[in-house]
Amino acid sequence: MANPNSDVSALRREYVASGLHKAELSADPFEQFQRWFDNALEAHPDDATSMTLATADDQGRPAARIVLLKHFDHHGFCWFTDFRSEKGLHLAQNPYAEVLFYWYGLERQVRIRGPVEQLDYSFGEHYFNERPLGSRISAAISHQSAPVDNRATLESAVAQMREQYADGNIPCPETWGGYRLIPERFEFWQGRENRLHDRFSYELKDGQWQINRLQP
Repeated sequence: MANPNSDVSALRREYVASGLHKAELSADPFEQFQRWFDNALEAHPDDATSMTLATADDQGRPAARIVLLKHFDHHGFCWFTDFRSEKGLHLAQNPYAEVLFYWYGLERQVRIRGPVEQLDYSFGEHYFNERPLGSRISAAISHQSAPVDNRATLESAVAQMREQYADGNIPCPETWGGYRLIPERFEFWQGRENRLHDRFSYELKDGQWQINRLQP
């Protein structure tokens, strides 16, 4: 029998942020995202770039995980990973995804959906070479998402890599690099009192962004 003190259905929180109004929105969703992203960077700089990446395999079975936003502009939103990872395999089968930003202190969410493309190797190589040495070693020795017998195996591979590349010039693996999500849809969500949240979607139709208020 479940412990009654662990009943999560009884947990409540109230949203107290000010509202979001259509007249205040930018006509350009990238500009609107930039405004909110700047607010998030100011409020919680360590967590502003965290985003949930949702993918699905060719059978439609979903998977979600946290990744870090590394670049965005009007071409899309970028992150880096091992192409052999679960997300990489999903995107090879079904190159479509959604990312979700949730900024707790601001009571805001942004969802962005669209097709995904793999970036040129040069982009991944450039970012790889900017990473700290430990991060480069971890990426180089790991076949992300593949089983491993124990942690000692990984630590041994790290030690061997450090010895092999004592000068720190570790080459970027060809199996590691970046992806870009090209937005077709944005949704901006602002928490409001009594769960009467403000939600606005931007949908790309005939080359124009159409804005609609959504029911909470």
